[in-house]
Amino acid sequence: MVETAGQDDFGGARVDREVVTSADGTRIAYGIRGAGPVVVIVNGAFSTARDVTEFAMALVRVGFAAVAYDRRARGDSGDTKPSAPEREAEDLAAVIGAVGGGVSVVGHSSGAVLALFAASIGVPIGHLFLSEPPFRFGQHEPAADLAERLQQLVDEGDEATAVSTFQLEGVGLDPALVEQIRQSPIFPGLLPLAQSTVYDAQLVRQVSTPTEAMIGVRAPVTIVVGGDTFPFLASAAKRLAETIPGSELVEVAESVGHRVHPEATAKVLAERLL
Repeated sequence: MVETAGQDDFGGARVDREVVTSADGTRIAYGIRGAGPVVVIVNGAFSTARDVTEFAMALVRVGFAAVAYDRRARGDSGDTKPSAPEREAEDLAAVIGAVGGGVSVVGHSSGAVLALFAASIGVPIGHLFLSEPPFRFGQHEPAADLAERLQQLVDEGDEATAVSTFQLEGVGLDPALVEQIRQSPIFPGLLPLAQSTVYDAQLVRQVSTPTEAMIGVRAPVTIVVGGDTFPFLASAAKRLAETIPGSELVEVAESVGHRVHPEATAKVLAERLL
């Protein structure tokens, strides 16, 4: 079921925000802008649909219809417990179904892991673009109980410690940087996303190394890596390209610091889909 959820500012234009109900009853909010082949953006940790506006508009400018949605426990989307990576895959399937199917998907960071996992369990995706997925391949794994500890902190109302713990243990940021973020003006905006860190931790734990089904996805796979990113992400991208038969590894020199460069990345998609 799809319903209207009001409007949002999307690149300077007012865009209808819709809500689709996922398989477990969770309401997932999304917006679509532009005309042309549809590309669904799956964002990474600590981000919502609004955070990918510049990238979405870059896709629109080169000829795509761009769909940005709030993953569960983020932004205008709801949440249903208990959750699991399969539930997030169902959320993506619901969004794809709502916009008519036959779409390509571009995922960044944990969103790339989710996109590949979703394709491996049958979510219909035409072309997969995986931007710097944090696959660990069994090396330097976060503690096995990270998701449970994060959930306990959220349940206790300590969202601040949950956010910082995920940054330290799940992402691997330097403690000095984590403390700097905690003292910065952006930190309060991260607190409403604390529950989502549990789901990102669950996802990366479950498929830290791609499964056989993920390696064998039928959709064409393009793996995108920035010109200057965290070394383990660059290594993971290279190893993933070597692991998935027929996949393509593309370096986007303009993307730095684990951030998607909107125009350069949109060009990568345009060259392969238009």
